[in-house]
Amino acid sequence: MDAIFDIELKLLLEGVYLRYQHDFRGYAVSSMRRRVQQAMEHFDCATISQLQEKVLHQPAVFAQMLQFFTVQVSEMFRDPSYFRALREVVVPVLKTYPSVKLWVAGCSSGEEVWSLAILLREEDLLSRALIYATDINPDALRAAETGIYPLDRIAQFSKNYRAAGGTGSLSDYYTSNLHDARFDRSLREHVVFADHSLATDSVFSEVHFISCRNVLIYFNRELQDRATALFHEALVRRGFLGLGAKESLRYTRQAAQFVELDRNERIYQRI
Repeated sequence: MDAIFDIELKLLLEGVYLRYQHDFRGYAVSSMRRRVQQAMEHFDCATISQLQEKVLHQPAVFAQMLQFFTVQVSEMFRDPSYFRALREVVVPVLKTYPSVKLWVAGCSSGEEVWSLAILLREEDLLSRALIYATDINPDALRAAETGIYPLDRIAQFSKNYRAAGGTGSLSDYYTSNLHDARFDRSLREHVVFADHSLATDSVFSEVHFISCRNVLIYFNRELQDRATALFHEALVRRGFLGLGAKESLRYTRQAAQFVELDRNERIYQRI
């Protein structure tokens, strides 16, 4: 049964690529198995072939499938020590440029983007910064662009903000009602949200800092190499790359093209 499941899984991913030009063929098989099994339960399909028929013939079903193919789990100032390291290691160098470009790859629902915008404002850098925020999930991008999050998440966001070295109060940056918190639209003025796939698309050029956290862990080795090659190509000389806590450049083809600045926080600098 496992062998048949994997055959059908390959056919599904190939079909998705040919039909919708979204390429998940280089994603880690173990992760794809779990996500497709969850989708089968959701769509009440006994086999992947049944799921494939719905996905290929009903674009609305594929739009829902993107929620299973992509992981939308984040929070503002997630891993506060990472953002503290950005303040201490990366920002002082970024301040030496007349203008800076930053890229949050795989931005999900935008929590990291808004966090980064707040950090840059507090460091008096946002006014000369442009942040590219990209993802392959259009629903996630729309949610990210609104900057609206449930009020019951704000306590954790605020705790992370303080631990990350925030210089004020997170409440300085949002207004709230009974249910939601809406972040300051002036932060949004320095962000460009765009659809972008690390599996199929080219790069943004002359970027000074890239943050791509908890994305590479879902890629197989070949796709990790493609993504890190894109990052190397996009970064200016001596530009910075931040990865997730469980990710590393160590075994990628680009390992020799970067120096490790902070091993704990997975911050690298392009040679």
